[in-house]
Amino acid sequence: MPKGSKSKSWIAILIEIVEVFFKSARQGSRGRTWNQHVVPYDNGWAVKRAGNKRITSKHRRQDTAIRKAKRLARKYKADVIIHRQDGTIRDRINYD
Repeated sequence: MPKGSKSKSWIAILIEIVEVFFKSARQGSRGRTWNQHVVPYDNGWAVKRAGNKRITSKHRRQDTAIRKAKRLARKYKADVIIHRQDGTIRDRINYD
């Protein structure tokens, strides 16, 4: 390669590609969480994973739903977000 050339060697290009790949892989793992929401559902309560449309489980009582959400959050080192009947957030428990 002549002196003063602006072109990169194939090694430098390969290193850049690998760095971009690993950087995007790290960001992708943070994109999806295992946070569990306890939300009002029909005439009871449901546990939903953050970002999911479908519910994980349905319960008649809120305390039962909270126990289920806590079990899942401990397993995946996530948070439990407990909602009130009107949908506002009542409490947040962290299991990191």
